[in-house]
Amino acid sequence: MNVVNQASLYNPLTLAYLGDAVLDLYIRNYIVREKNRKPNELHRYATFFVSAKSQSQTFDTLVEDNFFTTEEMDILMRGRNAKSHTKAKNTDVVTYKKSTGLEAVIGYLHLNEDKERLDALLNEIISLCEKRGKDENN
Repeated sequence: MNVVNQASLYNPLTLAYLGDAVLDLYIRNYIVREKNRKPNELHRYATFFVSAKSQSQTFDTLVEDNFFTTEEMDILMRGRNAKSHTKAKNTDVVTYKKSTGLEAVIGYLHLNEDKERLDALLNEIISLCEKRGKDENN
């Protein structure tokens, strides 16, 4: 099977698994390049971006702002509604499911090799997280 253009056929939890890794690497690259800090501070900063709580808030904002295409919304909802046998750590089930949905879209865009759209989404995630961080510090 040709992976490109077939990504929507994957299990949404598989897409989320890949999306989690893609997001984590993208965030780590961003903070290493933009924030010259000690490793433990970098880890704490990265956690702010990739936590289920942060991803859930980003999910809500992007849905409210109609950021996603119709196809991406389908993947987002499939990821959110997927039955996971993994128990949410340090968060409630709804928050965990929203973060899974967001990660599924990231995995989907990565598998489809839609770099332009993936970069737009990841940059928007960073922008929203940075804004939330500033709002929380004020």
